[in-house]
Amino acid sequence: MRGFNKTTVVTQFILVGFSSLGELQLLLFVIFLLLYLTILVANVTIMAVIRFSWTLHTPMYGFLFILSFSESCYTFVIIPQLLVHLLSDTKTISFMACATQLFFFLGFACTNCLLIAVMGYDRCVAICHPLRYTLIMNKRLGLELISLSGATGSFIALVATNLICDMPFCGPNRVNHYFCDMAPVIKLACTDTHVKELALFSLSILVIMVPFLLILISYGFIVNTILKIPSAEGKKKAFATCASHLTVVFVHYGCASIIYLRPKSKSVSDKDQLVAVTYTVVTPLLNPLVYSLRNKELKTALKRVLGMPVATKMS
Repeated sequence: MRGFNKTTVVTQFILVGFSSLGELQLLLFVIFLLLYLTILVANVTIMAVIRFSWTLHTPMYGFLFILSFSESCYTFVIIPQLLVHLLSDTKTISFMACATQLFFFLGFACTNCLLIAVMGYDRCVAICHPLRYTLIMNKRLGLELISLSGATGSFIALVATNLICDMPFCGPNRVNHYFCDMAPVIKLACTDTHVKELALFSLSILVIMVPFLLILISYGFIVNTILKIPSAEGKKKAFATCASHLTVVFVHYGCASIIYLRPKSKSVSDKDQLVAVTYTVVTPLLNPLVYSLRNKELKTALKRVLGMPVATKMS
């Protein structure tokens, strides 16, 4: 097997990951296993609550359902292999398996960025045009936005993966990371990578900054509308509907920017791996927790699904 490029002689990579921690890898295995199970349970719970609660059958929760599904798939691409490698002395991955992991990782990551931007637009329409919300954000538009996010994310992932795997790999095969990410893999190519690194950096800007700017524009309209609300209670309620989404935005785009929107260094540091843990493990866990803890409608629906008493206001 020679990969995508005929000059590639490396048939497998070694994922260095946390090898330097020695026996502490067993402790990391337990921690990551618990976190992974929590991520799956939390996201599946959110999807189940949205599916079986008719009050949540709205575009906003439809987008949250897809985001939870995408986050679950996103972690499935990374964490199971990490768990295996933490218990194994052999931490190898074939060239094609590495390329496959890179494609799906980038695909779900890009899709999540776009979905979060779509959710920002949804909040903008809901607050700025409440009377026309159901007409504007109808089922057809919601499905189109979800499909567009998935298709765009997959296309960008395909382009990025092809740019990387088309390079010759004929020397070192030790990836200084715990999964096949762009920067650690491209450093192993035995050719000049400046042009392709520039192309990948441009794609990173497209995927991270463009959706983030669209979110800022959406919230510009939202803030302008909220400031026109006469009552303090009305303003507070409007801001509350955006709190969960804003928290996810800053954590998600913040972590992605630290890794992908900065000058390239010659090596991947331990700090990079720590940030990578944040956006591959902590962020997928944070999303369901933030929405379940800060969203009143979701908490109420969860209590109903679990058969717990729900407090109601007395008229």
